[in-house]
Amino acid sequence: MPESRKTTEKERGREAHDEVEAVADDATPGEAAFKAATYEELDERLRLALHAAGEKKALDLAVLDLRAIASFTDFFLIASGANVRQVQAIADGVVEHLRNNLRVKPARVEGFNSAEWVLLDYGDFVFHVFEEKARRFYDLERLWRDGERVNLPPEVSGGEGSLRTER
Repeated sequence: MPESRKTTEKERGREAHDEVEAVADDATPGEAAFKAATYEELDERLRLALHAAGEKKALDLAVLDLRAIASFTDFFLIASGANVRQVQAIADGVVEHLRNNLRVKPARVEGFNSAEWVLLDYGDFVFHVFEEKARRFYDLERLWRDGERVNLPPEVSGGEGSLRTER
């Protein structure tokens, strides 16, 4: 298990009790409820990954909080690039920033060579970098619409590109 995942699980174990108690009134019996995250509450790694993607001019950055509906990860970070080279540059930028600044490596990288859809798996978050056409086709925001969308400040969310923003 990647070190970042172990650390996050320990932190989550300490904080989960308080977090679930805070929203227990809204939870149905047997269902753990989570308060949707805000940008300021995001882990440093997620904020740094978003910043790195923004530096490579990523388009339509989005963060989905999946803690209440998925067990395999906590967040999806989604970004688009205008072409294959930009998709690869965004993925490289995210990996490089996290490695150099926080000494964190992805557990797995998928799709880098074709670069239609690059997946960077960091355990408790997965960064998806799409070529615009592939993002429209797979439409993860619709597929995972039960996840809470984290509101990103305009300086973080990236350019709008040709994708629709009224998801």
